[in-house]
Amino acid sequence: MLALENKPVAVVGLSERGQAAARLLRRRGALVQALEPADTAPLRRTARELRAVGIRVKLGAVRRPPDATFEWVVLSPEVERQSGLVRSLQPRVGTVLSELELGYRLSQALHVAVSGTNGKSTTLGLIERILTQAQRRVAIAGSAARPFCALVEQTRQLDFVLLEAEAAQLEGCHYLRPIVAVLLNLAPGPAHRFPAPMEYVQATARLFVNQQPFDWAVVQSEALAQIRLLGLPVPAKTITFSAVNRRADLYLDRSLLVSRLPDWTGPLLDLDRCRLRGPHNAENVMAALLVGRILRVPLERMVEAVQGFEVPADCCEPVGEVRGVRFINDAKAENLEATQKALESVPLGAGGEPAVWLIAGGRDQGLEYHDLGPLLAQRVKGAVLYGECREKLRAAWSLFTPCTLVGSLLEAVSVAAQNALSGDTVLLSPACSSFDMFPTYQQRGEVFRQAVAGWANATGGACGSVPPSAGGGGPAPPEAPAGRPQGLGGPDPVALRAPTMLRMNLIQP
Repeated sequence: MLALENKPVAVVGLSERGQAAARLLRRRGALVQALEPADTAPLRRTARELRAVGIRVKLGAVRRPPDATFEWVVLSPEVERQSGLVRSLQPRVGTVLSELELGYRLSQALHVAVSGTNGKSTTLGLIERILTQAQRRVAIAGSAARPFCALVEQTRQLDFVLLEAEAAQLEGCHYLRPIVAVLLNLAPGPAHRFPAPMEYVQATARLFVNQQPFDWAVVQSEALAQIRLLGLPVPAKTITFSAVNRRADLYLDRSLLVSRLPDWTGPLLDLDRCRLRGPHNAENVMAALLVGRILRVPLERMVEAVQGFEVPADCCEPVGEVRGVRFINDAKAENLEATQKALESVPLGAGGEPAVWLIAGGRDQGLEYHDLGPLLAQRVKGAVLYGECREKLRAAWSLFTPCTLVGSLLEAVSVAAQNALSGDTVLLSPACSSFDMFPTYQQRGEVFRQAVAGWANATGGACGSVPPSAGGGGPAPPEAPAGRPQGLGGPDPVALRAPTMLRMNLIQP
């Protein structure tokens, strides 16, 4: 437990997680100064709110305040450890922590942590449903939507905290030790943050470094091979799963999830009886079942929970169908592997022809976008590209599929919808971050939902099975102006308007 009373602490970065960390530290008696490199109108409003509770705030900060000395520095995950501001603080600071580590060191529950490039939110939702139906008191934390530091003071009443552990947060973890650590996959991380692939693997593998031999590691077999190739430690009891490797402890056989574990052998669940589909979701389900097994949840109860699990918002979420054209919202896809999985989950058209109109774009993640080209040639009729990265995506993809450049996500929906035929699918799967136009991927998904509803209204078509907003209500945020389209053809857009348990309770080896 950290001793914080009257200790000078700097919080760098004022995203939701940085704000939550600053408020928690202040409630614990620390002398908090928040340092934020940007200076915008929303940040100035945030600064006024933080100053009202006794937190000093410096916006536009590029270096350590003169004569300031801090015992601790807490980093919000959007802040890079090698930034000039952080480097200026380090000579005078004792320890640099991530917001996730701060929450862990003040938490009073047991922890199940889930990491990996893709699938974290879905897997956490599955685990939450499984444990809740087994009468366990749990809560999910660690994402921008629910910072761990905002949950800390409730952990005394919980059995387990389910943590979303990103590589950027794990970089600043020194003591984090989950009793169950789950690693779903290891695709290349964002190049601006992890220039070398091994740096991303090393950061993610910190999930396991403090575990003990009586803890558990649930790891995709392909990810485990990458970790072992670098000689990184996984000291806990290890169970593997895979959608492609039949030598894993849990593997996918057509639609069946099959176990090779002693005393738990044979088919466990038929994925065709679940709402979640595709090999990537098979791995998410396998990971969740293994966590439930470790925490002593009966299989029949887990199967019931998984079969009733709804597809999460923004993760290959069916938005509706207009005149035979399906619309799917995969706004959370911020890298190539996520977009690949989304494309593979959409059936081919008649005669095996491509049947997808792909909407992609946003802020560049520094990825090798041309790697997706062969799959685009097989499955995509046309790509409609928007945002800062649209020119780069066109250069990488135009050899494989026709590409059209547009100025906004609303316009992209219009262009894709007007070109799509009955039986086609319009898929938002951006392969880029949202930060050029939207503060979060959730708001990007909300704009897509509203655009689909607006398209249905504008064309006089019915939009079936459109779920309610998952973004918490209120109007969608405005998109940043991007000018007129720089397209390669396609129709003009229509104007769219839219409405406390003990470790002994775990199974033993």
